[in-house]
Amino acid sequence: MNINDYPFGLYEKALPAHFSWTERMETAKAAGYSFIEISIDESDERLERLQWDSQKRQEIVALQRETGIRLQNMCLSGHRRYPIGTTDLDIQATGMKLMYDAIDFAVDTGIRVIQLAGYDATVGEESTEVTAANFARNLAVSVEYAAAKGVVLAIENMGVLFMDSVTKAMKYVDAIRSPYLQVYPDIGNLDAMNHMIDSELRAGIGHIVGIHIKDTQEGIVRRIPFGEGRVDFIRAFKTIKSIGYAGPLLVEMWADDRPDTCDEIVQAKRWIEEKMQLAWEL
Repeated sequence: MNINDYPFGLYEKALPAHFSWTERMETAKAAGYSFIEISIDESDERLERLQWDSQKRQEIVALQRETGIRLQNMCLSGHRRYPIGTTDLDIQATGMKLMYDAIDFAVDTGIRVIQLAGYDATVGEESTEVTAANFARNLAVSVEYAAAKGVVLAIENMGVLFMDSVTKAMKYVDAIRSPYLQVYPDIGNLDAMNHMIDSELRAGIGHIVGIHIKDTQEGIVRRIPFGEGRVDFIRAFKTIKSIGYAGPLLVEMWADDRPDTCDEIVQAKRWIEEKMQLAWEL
């Protein structure tokens, strides 16, 4: 597969938070991206998006048609605040409602894949056999709901020990055995948590529906500029090619309202494509 055939997506937070959705989509398109991954994180502001009325949802659908930029994926990291495995039953119930609302939102707005953050316990709560069992049970229920709606859930490897590898995520995929549960590797997180990127990508062969592309340092999974971390991108892309992966690549960056953000997303895509080209030539 030619590198120009890969669909590149952009993480919403790579763009200034004050941008309108029209500005986000037009900026992403001008920079050469084909879709945006919307963020539903743990903040009240982004969680509230799941309560948008039908008119607001229809407006987002219309914007996708007008701009040619899809909201193809959702990054559902709100479960960091409301994990579905916690022993706090109220928080667990809120986490499940968040899951159902996210799936319904995806149906209404055309989102194909919901990337699940692999958190089983709240911040400060110990991850135990109980929280892991709760997570597994509620994940299975969530997959049934998603399957009925035709939405794919995909587990991302995180910067926490509970779900820090594709291998761990695949245990749930293998146990549930549904085409509506897959994996969404993050090569930066793999490196930051001291896992071998090539072997972990191979662990997900046949089940990868997206790959997060970012640079990291050991134990630091956010806000490392491309080229300033330790991820071996050439080796990672060589593996991506060798396993026959032909799906979306998602560029994960954080704007933090810097004035030169729009230039940075253009430069990042070019930098990544250069590494891909070198990998293809090996």
